[in-house]
Amino acid sequence: MPHDISVRMAGVDDVDAIHALLLPFAETHIILPRTRDNIFQHLQEFVVAMYDNDLIGVVAVHIYGSNLAEIRSLVVREDMHGRGIGRLLIEGCEKWATQLGVARIFALTYVPDFFAKMGYPRVRRESLPHKVWTVCVHCEKFTDCDEVAVEKRLSDAPIEPMRMPPIIEIHQA
Repeated sequence: MPHDISVRMAGVDDVDAIHALLLPFAETHIILPRTRDNIFQHLQEFVVAMYDNDLIGVVAVHIYGSNLAEIRSLVVREDMHGRGIGRLLIEGCEKWATQLGVARIFALTYVPDFFAKMGYPRVRRESLPHKVWTVCVHCEKFTDCDEVAVEKRLSDAPIEPMRMPPIIEIHQA
C-alpha cells in the first residue's frame, strides 16, 4: 500500500470528484446513484481517500441515531484496488462513528467477504430497522434485493431499539 494515501472528511471542493468516481459504479448498479445535489446535501457524511492530490476512494456514513449507522457508497478507483484503500476508508468511518457515540454500524454489500475480514459478520436483512429501507425503495432491485447485510458492534454501549418520532396532532381552532 502506498504510504502517501490519506483519509479525511470530504469538503465542498471534492464534490465533483466524488460524483465522477461514484457515477460508473451507479451506472452498473453496484451502488445507488447520487446526484451532485445529493452529495452536497450529505457532504458531512463522506470520507475520502487521497493519493497524490487525486481522490481515489470514497465512502459515506449515514447516522440513524445514537446506536446505528450505515456505510454507504464505498468505492475505490479501479486502478487502485488491492492496496488497502477500502480498509482505510472503513477504518475512518468506524473511528468517526465511534467518536459520535454510535454503537453499531452496518452495510448492505455485494462483497461480504471484504467486510468479514474487517469484523463484520453477516446478519439477516430483516434484523435491521425498517427506517433503514427508506433509501432502498428507490432501488430497482428493492423487491428482489441480492445484497448481503453485515454489521459490526463498535462499542459496549447498550443497543436500544430505534423509536419512531411521535405523531404530531394538529388541531384547528
